[in-house]
Amino acid sequence: MFAPMQDYTAQLSKYMPASAAPIISRWINDSGCLFRISRSRTSKLGDYRPPHGGHGHRISVNHNLNPYAFLITTVHEFAHLKTWNTYKNKVKPHGSEWKADFRQLMRPFVQSGLFPDDVQQAIMRYLDNPAASSCTDLQLYRVLRRYDTTTGPAKTVEQLPENTVFALKNGRVFQRKEKIRKRYRCIEVKTQRVYLFSPIAEVIIVEDEKAGNY
Repeated sequence: MFAPMQDYTAQLSKYMPASAAPIISRWINDSGCLFRISRSRTSKLGDYRPPHGGHGHRISVNHNLNPYAFLITTVHEFAHLKTWNTYKNKVKPHGSEWKADFRQLMRPFVQSGLFPDDVQQAIMRYLDNPAASSCTDLQLYRVLRRYDTTTGPAKTVEQLPENTVFALKNGRVFQRKEKIRKRYRCIEVKTQRVYLFSPIAEVIIVEDEKAGNY
């Protein structure tokens, strides 16, 4: 957990490109923000909480993101802080005001050349209309995943052959079917109900010998 008025460059360099760390360290100090490296969360990559109940600004970012995803998520949350300072809760969380603040805060990193070419190009497209999360921009998400260093059983739905049986982290089991427009039709094995999955939803393949148990 990072409190204000210290130099956090060395600590931040472990999670993001080193050239970006001094800037983020300065933002933490200038804003009086409590910045926390969080455990992995499946529901979100980062989080911003405005001042409330005696607490100041609070930002948390998942520890297991690759350096470029970590930086983009950090900027995303600081854009929320900047928007709140100007408008409080009078505007939408990801409205035009937030989009403008996000573009402004991303500018020094985009101009510095710290991103690889493929990430740089994906970010430039993303900045035309930033979304609620980088995960909702399929192209940017796919490019950022190339730089993940952790390996494991998780795959995305779009990587699975049709009829593959897969599980979610909560234990629910599905079979992947055909693509319908931008999403994939999947059938829950237990209930036979149909659900539409994002192509980049992370799932775990169920081994053939176990699939018949569901």
